[in-house]
Amino acid sequence: MNNVLYVDKPIGMTSFDLCFKLRKVLNTKKIGHTGTLDPNASGVMIILFDNATKTNQFLVSDRKTYEARVLFGISTDTLDIDGNITDEKEYIIPDRDRIVDTLNSFMGKSMQEVPITSAIKINGKRLYQYQLANQEVELPIREIEVFSIELSQIFDDGFSFICEVSSGTYIRSLVRDILVKLDLIGTLKSLRRLAINDISVEQCDKLDDILKGNYHKHNVLDLLKLRYFSMEYADIDAIKNGKRINIDCNEDKILFYVDDEALAIYQKDKIKGDYYILRGLW
Repeated sequence: MNNVLYVDKPIGMTSFDLCFKLRKVLNTKKIGHTGTLDPNASGVMIILFDNATKTNQFLVSDRKTYEARVLFGISTDTLDIDGNITDEKEYIIPDRDRIVDTLNSFMGKSMQEVPITSAIKINGKRLYQYQLANQEVELPIREIEVFSIELSQIFDDGFSFICEVSSGTYIRSLVRDILVKLDLIGTLKSLRRLAINDISVEQCDKLDDILKGNYHKHNVLDLLKLRYFSMEYADIDAIKNGKRINIDCNEDKILFYVDDEALAIYQKDKIKGDYYILRGLW
């Protein structure tokens, strides 16, 4: 099932805009992605199309790596450079050791307040809709994990850092919290996603190349973190008819395939011990 693209999303377009452009190139109506990027962010996006879109809920993006640039002196209502300025202050750039120590203090697990710009739903309404309507809402707090974080460069107006974080971590919120510890105001100036799990930006095709027809397709089997079982041709009809299958395995979910083509994802019946079809992928 070679229906996956690794794309280096350029700055200046939404994730939806990217999918719209790719839909035309790939000549498909079914297209999606495994994780959005804001318009002012660039970097790795994993695009699924045709039957691969059926696997989206089973793809696990455990870790994501970003390079973020912090701008001192202004704060905004969206926690990034695209928002409305809410405060401005003069600043003195902290020394390198203080920045490094502050970054290191965020290593490990911690609780993070979700930004108002998020698409997370509260009471059936997305957070950013509360912001657009100028309505107050209690922001949810979630556990995140920072696996690594390193100072990249210090500038006259801020600094940049590279971090590897758990899925669901908001970098704009991380920047906000870093600035609080530094006792400075500032905002996220730019963001680049360098990797999703083992997929790095160096493996991604540029949008301009893709639009010219120069791109690489990847197999969704490389992304699914499930135990695979190869099926004989005689068993394909049984899979497509959704028949229950007995197999010696203790995994909660398994994937059946034939000739590198994904057939279906099955789930274990914890009472009966066999497997039933959860999602057909043909």
